Amino acid sequence: MNKILENIQIEVDASFLYKILAENEKDLNVAHVFQEMSDIEKSHALAFLKKHGLSEDNLPKPSRRAKMLHFIGKVFGYDYILGVLLDTEKTVSVGISKARIKTKTQSSISDTAHVTILKNIIETNKNISGATLARFEKRHRSVGGNALRAAVLGGNDGLVSNFSLVMGIAGATGGQSEVLLTGLAGLLAGALSMALGEWISVKSSQELYENQMQLEMEELETNPEGEEKELALIYMTKGIPEDQAKEMAKSIIADKDHAHEILVKEELGINAEELKGSAMEAAVASFVLFSIGAIIPVIPFFFVGGFWGVFWSSLSSAIGLFIIGSIITLFTGKSIWFSGFRQVVFGLCAAAITFGIGKLIGVSVAG
Repeated sequence: MNKILENIQIEVDASFLYKILAENEKDLNVAHVFQEMSDIEKSHALAFLKKHGLSEDNLPKPSRRAKMLHFIGKVFGYDYILGVLLDTEKTVSVGISKARIKTKTQSSISDTAHVTILKNIIETNKNISGATLARFEKRHRSVGGNALRAAVLGGNDGLVSNFSLVMGIAGATGGQSEVLLTGLAGLLAGALSMALGEWISVKSSQELYENQMQLEMEELETNPEGEEKELALIYMTKGIPEDQAKEMAKSIIADKDHAHEILVKEELGINAEELKGSAMEAAVASFVLFSIGAIIPVIPFFFVGGFWGVFWSSLSSAIGLFIIGSIITLFTGKSIWFSGFRQVVFGLCAAAITFGIGKLIGVSVAG
């Protein structure tokens, strides 16, 4: 029965979130699709209830996870919710496919229908404006790939790594000033390393893409006929008839700047909008997120040392780990308690190991 109620809750949450998207979508075509998806999800929930002899009065309210996603939508923009929903739909469809294989039942078109509909919204729906498609594609990469998720993981890296470092030094020395100095040094070193790595990653990608784009422009200027043929072949591989593909390619090549933009996107798979991102902004964000997590286990040692420093550092870190685990459930849909305590257990185990190693080293040095 618990699994049945869990499935019903998933459908109710999806219906709620699609309705939120519909209410806040300016493109009427997209809003209509979202409302249809909301109605479908609600009908699934009602069908589940009916199948198992439950009345509509048993239909649950949207969960805290769904309401939190609604809040995140208010803060970061509702397009972020679409990426989360697409990830959820993919997970559900994969689970259904595995169950089909295990039970040797025939697959149904409805198994992956929602993923297909959402992909069509993002990629192929001709009734949706180009600006809307670009907006969805950008949000899907940043969420389904996920800026918010990256933020959570960045904080987690800072917390776990510095908590382990602090506990190792606390085990070896037990001194307040030594632990505090090491913790701050670990915070600074880790945050700078993360920031530099992010800066290099973004900058290197930009330089690589810019070099490829420049080469494409040179090819376009020196051999426009060859580029026209390449573009026509690309369209033909997409199923466009040969004559129509050649006509489209000829029309596009007539405008060099537009042709370059199309070739970069179709041939190289590069979205020029992505190159406008700031490497410095990415580096600063990475520095801040890592630092927020890394400062948590250090704070108690500003005030106390020894046993109480270790105790309060462990307690504050455990709370931080539980919060991070809880936030992760926004993407996984797992129980907050399960995910939160799992994060706490892993973090405390890592810290306990380094504390034990530090204790052994401290004893051997003292001896």
